Amino acid sequence: MVLNNIEDLLEKYENGETTLKEEQQLKHYFSQETVAPHLEMYKPMFAYFLVNQQEQFTKDIPLKTRRKFNYKWVSVAAVAVLMLGFYLNQTGPIDTCQEDVMGTFCEPEEAFNEVSKSLAMISSHFNKGTQAISYLDEMDAGTSTIGYLNEIENTTSIIFKN
Repeated sequence: MVLNNIEDLLEKYENGETTLKEEQQLKHYFSQETVAPHLEMYKPMFAYFLVNQQEQFTKDIPLKTRRKFNYKWVSVAAVAVLMLGFYLNQTGPIDTCQEDVMGTFCEPEEAFNEVSKSLAMISSHFNKGTQAISYLDEMDAGTSTIGYLNEIENTTSIIFKN
């Protein structure tokens, strides 16, 4: 009769319908030495629940809360700094032919000459780089020789097959 009661309690436990008192009865039954053989699989689970019930948390819990940084104010400050920078930077209309503005030229010929000098300098540096890898041409010649050897091998294989 006790076994039928335990089986009914197990069924209720699996459906999540047991009370705390009924779960305590199940824990007590499965903590005994003798358990029905067909219910042996439940014994480790309820043994774990008994051991786990006795565990206690021993670490200290900090009661001070850390202040969280409010990122909204950072974005407001960034917008304010940008707006102030734009406002202070606008001193009046900009003349395109000012000599003190860096990178601008009033005369097209002067701009053309500067661009020509810059491109000549870049070209000279690229030429130095190509001289450093000129040995690759010799390597290409070697690989073409290997290609001729492959052709000879193909012809000899044709001759010896017939």
